Amino acid sequence: MKYVTLFVFCYLFFSCKAEKKQTSSIFTSVVIEPVLQDSLLSIRAIDILDDKSLAFAANNNSYGLMNPITKEWKISKKKLDSLELNFRAVAHTKKDFLMLSVGTPAFMFKTTNNGMKVCYKEIHPKVFYDSMLFWNDLEGIAVGDPTGDCMSIIITRDGGDSWNKLSCDVLPETANGEAAFAASNSNISIVGNDTWIATGGQQSRIFHSPDKGISWNAYETPILKGAETTGIYSIDFYNDSLGFAIGGDYTKPDDMSANKMYTSDGGKTWKLIGVNKEPGYRSCVQYVPYGEGQELVAVGFKGVDYSKDGGRNWTHLSDQSFYTLRFLNNNVAYAAGRGIVAMLTFE
Repeated sequence: MKYVTLFVFCYLFFSCKAEKKQTSSIFTSVVIEPVLQDSLLSIRAIDILDDKSLAFAANNNSYGLMNPITKEWKISKKKLDSLELNFRAVAHTKKDFLMLSVGTPAFMFKTTNNGMKVCYKEIHPKVFYDSMLFWNDLEGIAVGDPTGDCMSIIITRDGGDSWNKLSCDVLPETANGEAAFAASNSNISIVGNDTWIATGGQQSRIFHSPDKGISWNAYETPILKGAETTGIYSIDFYNDSLGFAIGGDYTKPDDMSANKMYTSDGGKTWKLIGVNKEPGYRSCVQYVPYGEGQELVAVGFKGVDYSKDGGRNWTHLSDQSFYTLRFLNNNVAYAAGRGIVAMLTFE
């Protein structure tokens, strides 16, 4: 409880001055500064809060918050009976931080001024939640693997206090062996009311909702598919038309034949790009802020890569292994992986 109080205090207290509008520049290198190193942690879910502090949730029941000014961490473990909790999805509102565990039973935890509480629980042999994101301070969505004939999608309309699972009656039917990946908390992307969800496995598709999860369509893609480890691992939209997705097969990380694609019509159609060009498998891709939809950074366990031309060509910037990445501004990002969280300064 002492930590939770401090976590909430840090979240609510730290503030930053309004930033001037930034412009991006072409990157040729990256400086990597570790801000947390712990060999016991495997971190696939990070989130930059409104006050610019950095939060994560990970394996080993662990979660933490970094002071953006001092770079000091407050790290704790969420104990619940004797369960070993592994978190791979996190999100935030202006006042609360949420984290969602994988496996069964699945638990959603939410920090409040009165401490951290369970706000959702699901028990099913197949339950496995992958990613979470909010449209605004009241409405949020999380996606998981199918427990029936559709993806598991839960939605909140009250800031995370309660969550409702969508019926398969309102969702596209999944193919046998179609699921999602809990690799980087980035297989959901949101722009305004539009929401896109990426899948993989036997099918690699994009699920799209134009109305914050009320109605849905599914669109085929040309990205690698057909095996349990193949598909779309990460998706990001620059605006409501332009989007990019990356993935592949993590068991064949050098396969570059069909692991990158883009859309210019809001996700209805997708085209392969950078075919047979590096990088191969990557677990997370993000547009560079103010990069006019042309600049992208991708990370994975084989390194950090940058594109200045919409994904056609890439520059390998580092061999440092990461699972996930989020931009703080136009040239600074945080990335996390096995045993590490780091600040990446692109130059």
